[in-house]
Amino acid sequence: MLNHRIYAEIDRMDALRLFMEHHVFAVWDFMSLLKVLQRQLCCVEVPWIPAADPQGCRLVNEIVLAEESDEDGRGGIASHFELYHHSMKQCGANTAGIDGFLNELRQGSQSLAALESPEVPPAARRFVQQTFKLIETGNLCAVASAFTFGREDLLPEVFQRIVDELNTQGGGTLEDFKYYLDRHISLDGDEHGPMATRLLQSLCGTDDSLWKAAEQAAVDCLVARQELWDGICDAISQNESSR
Repeated sequence: MLNHRIYAEIDRMDALRLFMEHHVFAVWDFMSLLKVLQRQLCCVEVPWIPAADPQGCRLVNEIVLAEESDEDGRGGIASHFELYHHSMKQCGANTAGIDGFLNELRQGSQSLAALESPEVPPAARRFVQQTFKLIETGNLCAVASAFTFGREDLLPEVFQRIVDELNTQGGGTLEDFKYYLDRHISLDGDEHGPMATRLLQSLCGTDDSLWKAAEQAAVDCLVARQELWDGICDAISQNESSR
């Protein structure tokens, strides 16, 4: 994954924009996994009752705090999804696909139905469908595994160097994206990644069947991410050939 050909493809601004138009769905998808964990491990209903696993509840809530309401670099507060969305607008990426999808959700559509919009990139649609297939199993260890092993450490340092170079070439149009990457990846590596690992270990314990489900979910998640990267590469190639 860290040596995928996609990192050689996104060395131009138009290619990076296409990448973002797909990848933004993975950023949204990531929050959906997190919310499944929060709903299962923390009481989010009224009347409130104490969590069965206070340590798990604490780990999840700490991750939610930053992912859903982090500093935006301008003195305000924003979710990491919103940081990504803002960065798309700054660099001229098309947000119609993700905006239309979210509007459908706000109007009450189910996630899988909203994904059928023709504005949703096919590769992004398949990626989110795979995640919701996993969520529908109700296996909390599998969800925690997907959350832990499908994280943004799959974006290697070379990706950040490419963004730095394109930002210089584009006169600063990727400043917001640079902030997103710096903030999200540093939190993942230093705090959220280890927290997610501890949570998974706590949930699976010494139960071999739970670890087996977690392992399969991790494999499925990585395969889905590779297929997303492949799909983005195909979209970039099609865009170039249509010029």
